[in-house]
Amino acid sequence: MSQNATGPETAAGGAINPTENRFTRWLSHILADLGKNGIFIALIAVVALFAILTNGILLRPQNLSNLVVQNGYILVLAIGMVMIIIAGHIDLSVGSVAAFIGAISGVFAVKMGMPWWLAIVLSLLIGALVGAWQGFWVAFVGIPAFIVTLAGMLIFRGLALVVLGNANIGSFPTEYRALGNGFLGGLFGESETDLFTLLIGAVGIVALVVQQWRTRSGRQKYDQQVEPLVWFVAKLVLISIVIGWFAWALASYKGIPVTLIVLAVLVLVYGIVMNRTVFGRHIYAIGGNRHAAELSGIKTRRVDFWLFVNMGVLAALAGLIFTARLNLAGPKAGDGFELEAISAAFIGGAAVQGGVGTIGGAIIGGLIIGVLNNGMSIMGIGIEWQQAVKGLVLLLAVAFDVYNKRRSGN
Repeated sequence: MSQNATGPETAAGGAINPTENRFTRWLSHILADLGKNGIFIALIAVVALFAILTNGILLRPQNLSNLVVQNGYILVLAIGMVMIIIAGHIDLSVGSVAAFIGAISGVFAVKMGMPWWLAIVLSLLIGALVGAWQGFWVAFVGIPAFIVTLAGMLIFRGLALVVLGNANIGSFPTEYRALGNGFLGGLFGESETDLFTLLIGAVGIVALVVQQWRTRSGRQKYDQQVEPLVWFVAKLVLISIVIGWFAWALASYKGIPVTLIVLAVLVLVYGIVMNRTVFGRHIYAIGGNRHAAELSGIKTRRVDFWLFVNMGVLAALAGLIFTARLNLAGPKAGDGFELEAISAAFIGGAAVQGGVGTIGGAIIGGLIIGVLNNGMSIMGIGIEWQQAVKGLVLLLAVAFDVYNKRRSGN
């Protein structure tokens, strides 16, 4: 008696086994997800490596808090820089602008005795004017951003020295210093572990779970492919554990750094701008193909102009945070900031040609640089080797991007 072609005997001869097919789909989902989140996995690997090499010092609550405070200004710059890079530009002047604004704020808050909040607001406005100056030359005159910002690097470094008179300015009001050194804690009373910080961590976990679940449900509603439920839940559990542990570490020290609050607001706002607004879509379109964007009706010059205005404001904010942390406005402020910010953007997945990049990726790239700096400093590695290692990491990140581009092109 002949066997049916779909019977059990033909399963070994080529028919698809439902169990194997389901496992294959799950595995492909997991591998694809790991590929998309490779930079996050790289951060975890770097943290784990230096946690071992430093005998756990890297993960102590005080060091984790210092890691956020010490790298806050670089992360602020990385947010603006990745937007500039996505649009196909570069900004070499952010370090000098940060130094210039820090000096200006010193004149306002210390020498002129302005209220701290007024000094900060005026400094941010001047940062916007600096960005408008550079944006004008790039967007409306047509000079490449590399040249404009290279000139800006020299101009605003010189102006910073002029404002400072080649001397330091300090010390700043207590409220001003809180921008770089302040902590938000003790709102529920003094205790060994700050309850307010733990509450914020719990709220963050709940918000993450709700947002991810709504996103998954929305995709299912429109019959879009979603990851397996087991993998989805496993990811949420792992991320929630990391957030909870980080909140506990901060609560065990002084609470939430003000710098972290500023960063969280910026990441939330700019994440929405880049992913859910017309302006954000225009930035990606311009970076992907400027000529096609112009033909489609996008006002590329206007977008470029406001990108540099935004970069000026963020560079000013970074300068304020750095000045507040040191309680000093000095001639050497801002040295190398532009290289750190550019490195963070590229390590975080931004494409050299433009059109690709994310705010989250830039933040993670900045954190990788921060962990490298912090971990090697704890180990007593000299600054010369730290620079060499960071340069190698940047080279490998860009090489990986180029490799992926070529592979996808083939």
